[in-house]
Amino acid sequence: MAHQHNYKITTEWTGNKGDGNKNVRTYDRSHTVSIQGKPELFLTTDNAAVGDKSKLNPEDLLVSAISSCHMLSYLYACAIEGIVITSYTDHATGIMIENASGGESFKEVTLNPICYVADERMIAKAIELHHKAHEICYIANSMNFEVMCNPTCIVA
Repeated sequence: MAHQHNYKITTEWTGNKGDGNKNVRTYDRSHTVSIQGKPELFLTTDNAAVGDKSKLNPEDLLVSAISSCHMLSYLYACAIEGIVITSYTDHATGIMIENASGGESFKEVTLNPICYVADERMIAKAIELHHKAHEICYIANSMNFEVMCNPTCIVA
């Protein structure tokens, strides 16, 4: 039997300036995402014409979720295999394409992790384990677009 994980969030639109969403060009897209016992997230749209560039947007969070999940899966895989990672930084990128119908969808996300290992003999295995991390990453396995990984591994 599969083990089921459940998530409960509350998303509340906070952008009503008095007229609701009456004018599609001017209503505020601000909203708050709350998860009990965790910090609130203050979000907006990615649309530069009506969004607030100082706030996160769902697209930021999608790329962040993929990057974070891969890192956590990778650190786990390395720990199991005795590969000691001393530092990890990922400069992830995402590409979203506007469709002719007016919708948008992600085309790809590319992870660019830079990992530091404790010993030079660990480099080859450390790079190889990015493939294992990708196989066990819940978020990447849920995507309907390509998630690529271009790892770099350096001795600390």
